[in-house]
Amino acid sequence: MIVLENLTKRYGDTLAVNRLNLTVPAGEIFGFIGPNGAGKTTTIKIMSGTLAPTEGTVRIAGIPLGDDPVNAKRRIGFIPDRPYLYEKLTGMEFMKFSAELYGVEEGSFAGKAEELLDTFSLFDWRDELIEAYSHGMKQRLIIAAALLHDPQVLIVDEPMVGLDPAGIRLVKILLRELADKGTTVFMSTHTLAIAEDICDKIGVIHKGNLIATGTTGDLKNTAQAQEADLEEVFLILTREDII
Repeated sequence: MIVLENLTKRYGDTLAVNRLNLTVPAGEIFGFIGPNGAGKTTTIKIMSGTLAPTEGTVRIAGIPLGDDPVNAKRRIGFIPDRPYLYEKLTGMEFMKFSAELYGVEEGSFAGKAEELLDTFSLFDWRDELIEAYSHGMKQRLIIAAALLHDPQVLIVDEPMVGLDPAGIRLVKILLRELADKGTTVFMSTHTLAIAEDICDKIGVIHKGNLIATGTTGDLKNTAQAQEADLEEVFLILTREDII
């Protein structure tokens, strides 16, 4: 469902992402972890179509993002790490705006929007201006809007930022349910306990290089640390002398 082929991004003399090759099938939650500056956000921006790669190809549901961006993006739901919103809109107005961007049919919009707003405990706030929302409410609204068009691929950058424990639990359950229905979830996170808890497979990126991929067990084998938790495995794999 997601295929990255020789994905590369340079900023002048800086190599942010170095010939990254990765395939994430339908129905999988893939965790993407790495130190600050490792290339996670650059990779996600390229995958979501907000940044062009220097080299390489992104395929979403078999569609080359560079050749047919509109068609590919219609299959993507993108949840950024910060909820950038039009704060003079109400919650429902923002949902309507998002639905129009993704071509959601008028007849199905109202029911879908109300269901999602209710799921994220925002229904009673649907007619309030977003500027009155807390940070956590804004993050939940972004997630709700990203699901309006039933995306085949969900790209998530730090989904739990600003959420309280109930919100984190809700999102974890929701991501698992979506994956079980066939949605591909690509999730970047610094919260290794969450990655270990819900991800089917995990990739570790360091200095622009994908240095390890697989299940938590696979990563432990790579690090030769079978008894360690993911945090310790991560620290072993990203030590300077590993690269």
